[in-house]
Amino acid sequence: CVCVCVCVYLQERLDFSCAVFGEDGGLVANAPHIPVHLGAMQETVQMQMRIYGDDLHPGDALLCNHPSAGGSHLPDLTIITPVFHSGSAKPTFFLANRGHHADIGGITPGSMPPHSKFLEEEGMAVKTFKITERGVFQEEGTIELLTRGGDGEDNVGTRRLTDNMSDLEAQLAANQKGTELLNGLIEEYSLDVVQAYMKHIQANAEVAVRRMLTAIATEQHVMELSAVDHMDDGTPLKLRIAINKDTGDSLFDFTGTGPQVYGNCNAPRAVVLSAIIYCLRCMVGYDVPLNQGCLAPIRVVIPKGTILSADDEAAVVGGNVLTSQRIVDVIFRAFQTCAASQGCMNNVTFGDETYGYYETVAGGAGAGPTWHGSHGVHTHMTNTRITDPEIVERR
Repeated sequence: CVCVCVCVYLQERLDFSCAVFGEDGGLVANAPHIPVHLGAMQETVQMQMRIYGDDLHPGDALLCNHPSAGGSHLPDLTIITPVFHSGSAKPTFFLANRGHHADIGGITPGSMPPHSKFLEEEGMAVKTFKITERGVFQEEGTIELLTRGGDGEDNVGTRRLTDNMSDLEAQLAANQKGTELLNGLIEEYSLDVVQAYMKHIQANAEVAVRRMLTAIATEQHVMELSAVDHMDDGTPLKLRIAINKDTGDSLFDFTGTGPQVYGNCNAPRAVVLSAIIYCLRCMVGYDVPLNQGCLAPIRVVIPKGTILSADDEAAVVGGNVLTSQRIVDVIFRAFQTCAASQGCMNNVTFGDETYGYYETVAGGAGAGPTWHGSHGVHTHMTNTRITDPEIVERR
């Protein structure tokens, strides 16, 4: 993906994630360097499975980015490829990658408008689209989606169509390479063995999380934790965690969280799940693979109509980059893991009608029981590289 893409966000900042999913759409393995993508892509894959059912074929690939379909924010475009092995009628695996595109339209260059009120102001929004169908790239349909624009003179389509098309082709190529490698693994070890070990990986992660949660309940003699924090406008983020000390089964209940806002700090459900899986992975204390096993003991309650589960038309760009960080702070506060971070990805965006540029700037990380806080670092849900000044000047 990095070798053939042209967008600075993908090539220099490495703002993308790749993942492998089982036949049920459950996450098996995920590159861990962009935490906000961690739990979100499983929601995306399983949503597409529900939409298409048996209407998936070799050579198909799906494009989506809508928050209600497991998306994070609209510039993060996800490509999903079903993997068929030896003429199987149904996919045996799914591969997906999610990458941040420089511009996908909307009311401001960079597709990260600070004052958006509705989702359509933030650019192209796609719940599902077969970007390749039986091996044929749907170029005209893809261009139409990217260039459509929304209501209003300033709500335009993408400002960097050629970059978008090149980067989407790179994402498709990455999945194709993954398909070849996965089929090679199956040829060497057999499908049964590969699927069995994928389940072992998920089971290992589940056991690790259960042990951590039961240890917390037993050692701290507490089976219910709670925390509340507030957004800058006073909207509360409220969390209650109930732990079964015998099994580790836990409830993460966000009842009491404030309502959807008339702005863009609404966070999709998938982002909340990403924050939870990230925090659990941090607290386990030793290396475990990031997969659906981490969430197996967890039941999540997010009331509809809140800032963490807004309706389909609500703006979300700030929810991905700001609210996500505050969710992490609330979870860590409940577990008394560490002090809060700076609470935002600290985004800078600029551009004109021909281009858009976007950067996440480092900030402060909170201290913990055995470590000091840090400054000038990327924290929690963001973990991209900083673009070198020479690259900005040249490109």
